[in-house]
Amino acid sequence: MIGNFLRKKKTQTQVLVGMKEKQIQYEALVSAYHKDMYRYAYWLTHDQHIAEDIVQETFLRAWKSLDSLLDANAAKSWLITILRRENARRFERKQFDMTEYEEHNIHDDNADTEQNVEQQLLQRKIANLPVEYREPLLLQVVVGFSGDEIAKQLELNKNTVMTRLFRARNMLKEALDSGNSERSANG
Repeated sequence: MIGNFLRKKKTQTQVLVGMKEKQIQYEALVSAYHKDMYRYAYWLTHDQHIAEDIVQETFLRAWKSLDSLLDANAAKSWLITILRRENARRFERKQFDMTEYEEHNIHDDNADTEQNVEQQLLQRKIANLPVEYREPLLLQVVVGFSGDEIAKQLELNKNTVMTRLFRARNMLKEALDSGNSERSANG
């Protein structure tokens, strides 16, 4: 009877120690990657509240499956994968109403400063890139992934990723140059 009590006490202690280690690991993940996850989610959604929800759901799913993260060096890629899936689930759950106007025709009265205007212009130009070029560019610029990490994340060949990044930058440069030419001609 005393043996059962001691074994039960030892098992409870092991569980508590395991939970404490998991909590420490989780808090380290959140602390290290929360800003990157939010920045990427915001680029995907263009909405602060949706981005916050996606990041929260990402970290909730990360907590639930934290034991499956075997390599701490792969944590950022692992979290990005979860976040991308959460963003995709958002479209599975919700049917969007189609409207008669396009996003770039909406004027934001809060965009007072020249910097905000330029940032919004850049975001629109990036949003207008084809997905196969936009996604690697965002993973590199917003999340800070290398070509190898992007290739692994998108399940592509590294050369394909590098070509898409090169083309994305060129498309973006051309779009921005043409926008500057139009403004110069009008101004």
